[in-house]
Amino acid sequence: MRKLIFSVAILALAVVACQPSSDEVVPNQEAAQIDMSDFYVYTDGDLSKLANGAKADKCQSMHVLNRQLQENPGLKNRMYAIEKHTRTFIAGKKPDGKPGGGNNGGGGDPPPPTGYTGTVSIPVIVNVLEDANHPVTQAHIDSQIAILNADFNNNNPGTSAVPAEFASLVANADITFTLAGVNRKASTKATWGTNDAMKLSSQGGIDATDPANFLNVWVCEIGGGILGYAQFPGGSLATDGVVIGSDFLGENTAGGDYGHGRTATHEVGHWLNLRHIWGDGRCRQDDFVADTPSSDAPNYGDPAYPTVNCKSNDMTMNYMDYVWDNAMYMFSEGQNDRMRAIFASGGSRESLVQ
Repeated sequence: MRKLIFSVAILALAVVACQPSSDEVVPNQEAAQIDMSDFYVYTDGDLSKLANGAKADKCQSMHVLNRQLQENPGLKNRMYAIEKHTRTFIAGKKPDGKPGGGNNGGGGDPPPPTGYTGTVSIPVIVNVLEDANHPVTQAHIDSQIAILNADFNNNNPGTSAVPAEFASLVANADITFTLAGVNRKASTKATWGTNDAMKLSSQGGIDATDPANFLNVWVCEIGGGILGYAQFPGGSLATDGVVIGSDFLGENTAGGDYGHGRTATHEVGHWLNLRHIWGDGRCRQDDFVADTPSSDAPNYGDPAYPTVNCKSNDMTMNYMDYVWDNAMYMFSEGQNDRMRAIFASGGSRESLVQ
């Protein structure tokens, strides 16, 4: 009997010891339950060409990401951590602490990181590899900055054409861009490709200017019908930024239907952690945004509404599709949440908040 009483006493002490004291900080268990099961980094580079008559892949961001993942094994873990921070931020931002469905992540009611509200001002360095056959003027550069400011502040005049189905989802990202400097260097290369050579003086390019505190934009002749590409958050600082084809910077008649500055809007979207709106996969592979409809391939040209894929109407007018420049004119509120998350405390681009 004495042995039994002693055992019960020990058990009681153990239970009491496991209870938190009134002033002990206990980790939010729900906050640790952010759903990451759908997260992906590698994509099938050919998926974007399987529809629409095997048209060209205008943006090479996902191809470049695949290459960088192969070259840098630690990049996947960094991107995973950035994505978890993003989903935690979004879950905490919602009044009920829930992520709102879709592939936006789940679980928990963590306090939102600080830094969500207010205008984000991003200084821009434009690095031009000059080609006499594809001139880049100061007017092109100035118009590009103006276009970025219009698009990221919901001042694109085309937005009035957003279908009623998506009208309540149009976001004002409240991000402004200021031209901080222009670097020019003569180039004799016919094409630079997508191996980041234009970003390195050792390979004839121009080194990045303080990429922790500036958005670097390289302008050069990429080749292959490619409009541009960007580096996602988490990559090397030495190559951080976006690359735009010379004919597609700002208002530029040489760019034709892609000559109205929206390549930069699209690529800066990637740089701010947005995926292509179709998720670079089939219907069940998402862009991690709950309010953008599922799709299985990019749209091109100026598609009619509704364009139906995956049993829903595509948001073809979204900046993260491949349509002509004048046919894209919105970010969604869910995309805005993803962009704002990287500027929040602990975010991958927090250092850029001015």
